[in-house]
Amino acid sequence: MPEKIKIAIAQGATCSGCDIAVLDLDVELLRLFEVADLTFAPLVSDVKLKDVEAMEDGAITICLYHGAVRNSENRHIAGLLRRKSRILVAYGACAAFGGIPGLANVTSRKKILDTVYDDTATTVNPEHTRPQTKYVTPEGHELQLPELDEQVKALDDVVEVDYVIGACPPTREMNVKLLQVVLDFVNGKAPLPPKGMILASERTLCEECPREKPEKVTVDEIKGVDYIQPDPDKCFLEQGIICFGPATRGGCDAKCIKVNVPCRGCMGPTASVIDHGGSMLSAFSSILRVSGSETALPEEEIQRLVAKMRDPLGTLYRFTLPKSLLKRVVSERPPRKE
Repeated sequence: MPEKIKIAIAQGATCSGCDIAVLDLDVELLRLFEVADLTFAPLVSDVKLKDVEAMEDGAITICLYHGAVRNSENRHIAGLLRRKSRILVAYGACAAFGGIPGLANVTSRKKILDTVYDDTATTVNPEHTRPQTKYVTPEGHELQLPELDEQVKALDDVVEVDYVIGACPPTREMNVKLLQVVLDFVNGKAPLPPKGMILASERTLCEECPREKPEKVTVDEIKGVDYIQPDPDKCFLEQGIICFGPATRGGCDAKCIKVNVPCRGCMGPTASVIDHGGSMLSAFSSILRVSGSETALPEEEIQRLVAKMRDPLGTLYRFTLPKSLLKRVVSERPPRKE
């Protein structure tokens, strides 16, 4: 038997749901451990970061990095595992697109710190104390905290990435397919996929959706899924419910839709989509039934329609704001001094 490969699971800004998704492989993990050793996985093993730092560059065969890049520690781990790994996978929506942590880009680091340490009703901080990135104890020990970045980024905005897997988190079926790719490569049965490949379907989720779809969809208003009981057989869009199927990659087996929950877009955009949220906004706007042209609509009618979509930016860019054309909020520059 050839020498076992080495696998690492690294974390950025994450809820660790992707770690649990890997463990959901269940008995398939036994197949993996026949050919692989788990070199670094903070959630399930006690390997220290200094042990990884001591490895030769390229010593790790494949690393699954999940989570967005939010602070100096995330950046350090991303750079370290890039050097130590032959194959680096942006694993899950946060690493691939910025994910939920990326919604912090609608504000600034200062406003976040002000809110957490000064403005909330539950915070008692009369001296306005803030976390220190470095602190020396009376005994002379230096303690460090990661420094919060101004902008949340996806993994490939910081280091080069070999493969991308979306979803929040990747499904068991997606993990089994990834496992098979690794096993086939290790056993010499097949080469690795082309570098840069997104390991998902090239079709939209709409093309995989099992629901009935009319030839043309037209609705009068936007409805919140939490205020109505959706028909489990009809297209969500036909019911006036925002569903990201038209602009989102398939490959997740439509798991949310099968339990009567509309797609929120965690698989990310297809290759033909430039801006995920913008594409979905265009798709949904095209089915709203309004009289006359958009410019002829009374302002109050426009406000009424928009009000039906609570948190428009958070809805349209729930998983992909850092990879969108918007990327982040931009503060107005102060006037230039003459």
